[in-house]
Amino acid sequence: MKLFSVIGTYLLPLLYFFSVWLYGRGFFRGSRVAEAIKTPFLASTLLLHLLYLSNRTLWLGHPPVTSIFELMSLLSFCIAAGYLYLEARTRVRGTGYFIINLSFFFQLFSSLFIRDERNVNPILQSNWLGVHVASALLGYAAIAISAAYGFLYLMLYHEIKATKFGVIYKKLPSLEVLEGMSYRSAVFGFTLLTAAIAIGILWFRREFPESSYFDVKLIGSMLIWLLYGVGLLGKRIAGWRGRKMVILSLSAFGLAVFSLTAINFIFSEFHTFY
Repeated sequence: MKLFSVIGTYLLPLLYFFSVWLYGRGFFRGSRVAEAIKTPFLASTLLLHLLYLSNRTLWLGHPPVTSIFELMSLLSFCIAAGYLYLEARTRVRGTGYFIINLSFFFQLFSSLFIRDERNVNPILQSNWLGVHVASALLGYAAIAISAAYGFLYLMLYHEIKATKFGVIYKKLPSLEVLEGMSYRSAVFGFTLLTAAIAIGILWFRREFPESSYFDVKLIGSMLIWLLYGVGLLGKRIAGWRGRKMVILSLSAFGLAVFSLTAINFIFSEFHTFY
């Protein structure tokens, strides 16, 4: 089991990098070979990633949620899996290069710094914690995908405004499609983040009755939730759309990355995984 974990740790960033290369080759060069094999190759990478995560769970005796770098690997998997689902559902295959890059970078940082921890706090083996973390990571993955589509929306918007009809204009779907995919991902992320926050608050009160709710990580998650809540409400009531919604999505993603990284390392007390 240890050997498979070590191999997977070093192999996964390479596989995601090659997936990015295939999607980029298909997008920018129009390679028919890359177009033909990019999706099956990504699916195979995801299968290996799932086996890697399962192997670490069995080998170490706990789910891979005990450190920020284990969480990054899970987030990498969730982003890639979410994209693959969207690709199969919508048949929009021209955006993978930009989204799988996120999976590559999260997995790269995970593989560089991950540690094998056998003796962990029993709290980290709680089923409620597993549901809480799964909901949060799937929510963050949806937020990342929403931001990626928002970024593509801005790229295409500025290319159209500048009347530069290059590869971005030719290969990306329309502004309306990109906005719709960003919005649907945001709704999915908001729903899962709502569940994660609710479960986390209830579980937190039961396990730590003497502790305060003023944990910086919880406050950061609430700010992300509020940003998306305001945006989705604004779209429903005030008809917000276009660049306004996209910029809000990108801002929330930036806060999510800060919450996942800097807050865990510097500020958080309760949300400490080591």
